[in-house]
Amino acid sequence: MKILVTGANGQLGRSIHKIVINNELRNVFVFVGRGELDFSQNVNIEKYFKENSFDVVVNCAAYTAVDKAESEIELTNQINHLAVRKLAEIAYQKNIKLIHISTDYVFDGSGSKPYKETDKTNPRNVYGKTKLAGEKALQEAMPTNAIIIRTSWVYSEYGNNFVDTMLKLGKERDKLNVVNDQIGSPTYATDLANAILKIIENKNYQTKSPATEIYHYSNKGKVSWYEFAKEIFELADIHCAVKPITTKQYPTPAKRPKNTLMNKAKIAKTFSVGISDWKESLNTCIAILKEQQ
Repeated sequence: MKILVTGANGQLGRSIHKIVINNELRNVFVFVGRGELDFSQNVNIEKYFKENSFDVVVNCAAYTAVDKAESEIELTNQINHLAVRKLAEIAYQKNIKLIHISTDYVFDGSGSKPYKETDKTNPRNVYGKTKLAGEKALQEAMPTNAIIIRTSWVYSEYGNNFVDTMLKLGKERDKLNVVNDQIGSPTYATDLANAILKIIENKNYQTKSPATEIYHYSNKGKVSWYEFAKEIFELADIHCAVKPITTKQYPTPAKRPKNTLMNKAKIAKTFSVGISDWKESLNTCIAILKEQQ
């Protein structure tokens, strides 16, 4: 099979690429970033797929700057919603399987239990609203052959993310204030990348044309940003005092959901995907970062 990975310069795209180049996989992978396939205009997507053909597309491209999205609504909507619709229309027309990455921010965070795929969505910010619009557009344009994977708190060895930010600030400062009343599960991008590749290798996925489905994926465990930061510093041997604060004490342009824990039973059962504990995966990431220093 020939597989296209969009958003190749992002955390997930780079994590998939790392696995592909380090393993002898049967499939042919093509990785494209914004330079090769720019989602800011639908005409770019149409042109690209007229000139190239694929069996599977893994769409990691997204506008993910949550706070900046509040002031760049049109661009955020184009990349997270309208481009996804166009991509799904083309995929359906050309019989291409599509794996699309979405977010826990489609939920408002008012629930007390881990969210299931069927639970009510109610995004609180522009980013979440456009990602939900993208999900719905995909489902309308592509009733079969697509998978939507919602994930949360993604971090990796690459790019800007919470782990990277904490490591930089922890070395620069003696103390930090970190929000302690937003709860979720971190996702190590390499774990999500492995899950996606396992789905692609699944014989049922390859041979059948199932109805489009939503799945949830993150690492195991329940943690606040404050607890996440403390664990990062401990594993990285950084001595920085961390003080827990409330969301009200740290106002941001975009409202964040309080609880975005997600139930991962469906993806684990359907595709026999293993789900690592968040502390184990964080330890792996920090160890790699230490080696790179």
